Amino acid sequence: MTKRNRIIYWIATVWLALGMVSTGVVQLLQMKDEVTMMAHLGYPAYFLIIIGVWKILGVIAVLIPKFPLVKEWAYAGFFFAMSGAVFSHLAIGDGGKEFFGPILLLVLTVVSWYFRPLDRQMISANFKK
Repeated sequence: MTKRNRIIYWIATVWLALGMVSTGVVQLLQMKDEVTMMAHLGYPAYFLIIIGVWKILGVIAVLIPKFPLVKEWAYAGFFFAMSGAVFSHLAIGDGGKEFFGPILLLVLTVVSWYFRPLDRQMISANFKK
């Protein structure tokens, strides 16, 4: 892995982790604005706890060494959660302000996943990057 790719990976991963932890904590605390947003999107308030726990566990999985299969699941979960958020806002007819956070986290998820080091990847005997 080149130095440039390592730098890109760590910048994207740190920002992804910060974004997921901060939104996960806000969701776990069920802050009023989050509960209002979930109701606006048509989801029950308890959904905040589920998503908040998954985000925090996903950050732990992405940051700790080893366990490449768990990392793949965490990245997939981040991708599904953030793309789901984007499409939920689209379905409701929300404006660009509501899209910014989920789209940013979606981009950071893809960049972090793409640039992850070999020791954080699932490597098949038949396929090597």
